Amino acid sequence: MTQATLIVNRVLPILLLIGLGYWIHQRRFLSDTAIDDLRKIAVNIALPSVLFVSFLNIQMEPAYLLLFALTFVLCLTLLGLGSLLKRWLKIDHEYFPFLVTGFEYGMLGVSLFGAAYSLEAVGTIAVVDLGHEIFIWFVFLALLLKKRDDLQGVGQLARVFFQSPVVIAILLGILFNLLGLQAILTEGIVSGAIIAALNFLSNLTVPLILIIVGYGIKLSAEGLRESLLVTILRLGLLVPLAIAVNTLLIRGALGLGKPFEAAMFTLLVLPPPFIIPLYMRSGDEDERRYVNNVLALHTVVSLIIFTVYLILNPVI
Repeated sequence: MTQATLIVNRVLPILLLIGLGYWIHQRRFLSDTAIDDLRKIAVNIALPSVLFVSFLNIQMEPAYLLLFALTFVLCLTLLGLGSLLKRWLKIDHEYFPFLVTGFEYGMLGVSLFGAAYSLEAVGTIAVVDLGHEIFIWFVFLALLLKKRDDLQGVGQLARVFFQSPVVIAILLGILFNLLGLQAILTEGIVSGAIIAALNFLSNLTVPLILIIVGYGIKLSAEGLRESLLVTILRLGLLVPLAIAVNTLLIRGALGLGKPFEAAMFTLLVLPPPFIIPLYMRSGDEDERRYVNNVLALHTVVSLIIFTVYLILNPVI
């Protein structure tokens, strides 16, 4: 297989699945309700399956603790930067700081990385993302709920955290991995069947999520310039940062290799978390339109940047 053929065969399926989702929306082939139901399957069943299997099988290394700390501190720093930029640039959107930090790992990162480099490689981006998950569920969500409901109870936030199928899958995968139960689980009579079923469910993740992402790309001309500002600010900072982290830390100091470089780059070019509109106050349609526009525009630009990276790095 030539290099050109390899690149086309890696890039084109991603674009075709996203295009299929967009076509489904334009042709009204499926209703919004049907897509929401598919999203529930993707987020609550398929995605936890692939994450559990990934963390179960990945070889844990002490260096991963540094990646965990790096992504957590980076997200905190971006949140603080967003608050400062809101004041300095006099941005009249209260959710602007939330759009500067965080990454849509679940609904986009796993599917893009898995489609490009195979589901077997998802464990690397799962490790890179771990600190980000702690930030999203304990800091990002806490601030969103405080803004919407003035909710501040740590117990309530912990309950939300431990009720998340994604979090449960990650924690169980890590626990069974550290206990050395991989062989027992995969070769046991009943447990082996369960692991096989989880692998089948994992295969749903990439096509299902990419179709859902394509369906959700809805850009409004109103306020497009403001949305472009957020996208340029984020990527103008994060693309050079991803390159620097890969060069100095992952390749240099830690020597983790190209899979982790690709994982870090993929994570840092993703759009802000798609959960923001779900936890916004009801009634402020202008702010909701602004947030949705940023998410849609950033998603399109992120897909372009990831495609270019994949063309330059078809193999890891």
